[in-house]
Amino acid sequence: MKIGTPKESSPGENRVAMTPASAKDLQKLGYTCLIETGAGIAAGFSDQAYIDAGVEVVKTGAALFKAADIVAKVQPPSDTEVKRLQADQTLISFFYPAQNAALMEAANKKGATVIAMDMVPRISRAQKMDALSSMANIAGYRAVIEAGNNFGRFFTGQITAAGKVPPAKVLVVGAGVAGLAAIGTSTSLGAITYAFDVRPEVAEQVESMGAEFVFLDFKEEQQDGAATGGYAAVSSPEFAAAQLAKFREIAPDMDIVITTALIPGRDAPELWTKDMVDSMKPGSVIIDLAAERGGNCKLTVKDEKIVTENGVTIIGYTDFPSRMAAQASTLYATNIRHMMTDLTPEKDGQPNHNMEDDVIRGATATYKGEVTFPPPKPKIAAIAAAPKKEAPKELTAEEKRAKEVADFKAQTKNQVTLLVVGAALLLGVGLVAPASFMQHFIVFVLSVFVGFQVIWNVSHSLHTPLMAVTNAISSIIILGALMQIGSGSFLVILLAALSVFMTGINIFGGFLVTRRMLAMFQKS
Repeated sequence: MKIGTPKESSPGENRVAMTPASAKDLQKLGYTCLIETGAGIAAGFSDQAYIDAGVEVVKTGAALFKAADIVAKVQPPSDTEVKRLQADQTLISFFYPAQNAALMEAANKKGATVIAMDMVPRISRAQKMDALSSMANIAGYRAVIEAGNNFGRFFTGQITAAGKVPPAKVLVVGAGVAGLAAIGTSTSLGAITYAFDVRPEVAEQVESMGAEFVFLDFKEEQQDGAATGGYAAVSSPEFAAAQLAKFREIAPDMDIVITTALIPGRDAPELWTKDMVDSMKPGSVIIDLAAERGGNCKLTVKDEKIVTENGVTIIGYTDFPSRMAAQASTLYATNIRHMMTDLTPEKDGQPNHNMEDDVIRGATATYKGEVTFPPPKPKIAAIAAAPKKEAPKELTAEEKRAKEVADFKAQTKNQVTLLVVGAALLLGVGLVAPASFMQHFIVFVLSVFVGFQVIWNVSHSLHTPLMAVTNAISSIIILGALMQIGSGSFLVILLAALSVFMTGINIFGGFLVTRRMLAMFQKS
């Protein structure tokens, strides 16, 4: 069968649903690949590159729709493209069936099967097909780059001969895929980054990326990720009020605000009000990634950049992935290819539309003359619900004091026990061993004790665990050797000197190697 990709008809759309690399993979599944001439130009893929990959170049979109059994697109089809659909033809694209009921019905009347890439369920097995996450990742990264392009200062702080430059303060509202991508990019550029999300369980992810999570002094029973497919749930009016109050408090300190908050099936919640914008410093930037659904900022204008009276730039572009067309096309084409892999288990070029499969069923909007949207809940939960942990009980002052006394007594008892056992062993050895042996044995015991204490108190950031152990052993040897250098025997002095020399090489060489390893991870 033939799978084809037309040139995107939406204004400003530079992405393409098939790349030369993905075409080669599709051919391995047994498909013949078609591409409309010029479809990949805006993304940096020439017609010749497709020809070299074994793809047939078709002159017009109409000819491609007529020839292809499966049509892969980025944007939902236009009215003209829906008219070109044929019975038993499969369309794979972003479709947004909840917002495009009329378009879905029109495609169904043509007898076409529609697979909506935006409806791929969020289960582990479907991550490779999750086009929404792929594009959100790009949007989050690009949002920070766009903010930097409109911000008048460095992200990172600098101290130069010309003066001191403070680091930028960035707030990311929403810690989903786009939010986490924005956080990672912002912290890597050196900005002081803050993040907020209504799901407190994401705080650990935020902090692991070097940002500070903004907590609210408000307790509310949150819906877990399994129930919402990993998205935020609607908050109570009380929680929303506390959230806005917190934003008003921190708004004057923020240089850049990136909002990403969306709730499935609803307009974007208003989180950044006009008074918050008015309180921000001149030159500040707001990037509203929810602009397509109304925006999180009250003053956002879809697909436009505006500057307020107090000098705050508000950007409501909805084409951030398209602004990185080559990268976005590569990821999206890979998502399409994985979908086709699931549709073609036999790799014989014949799709098997298995409606018992959670992923295929979840993404299918129309099938065999029936509208199949909305899909049933997947048999497997979207996100495994984390077991609820009971909050640790806050101890009173008396309980804390009693615990400290008990811990001290336990430690003292352990230390006394070890001292008694050690003294007994030394006494036993002293009773049976000659005096010459005891002299060397005492040196050995002291070397072990002192060497261990010396090397183990070195900061862990200065050596790896392996180096810590080998250096501890070396320090034991070198201390013992130093103590034996004073011996009257020439042979003992010579061996002790050689031990000092060789273990010195091992210790200093170990730290030198570790320092070079750590330097590999430092920012240049």
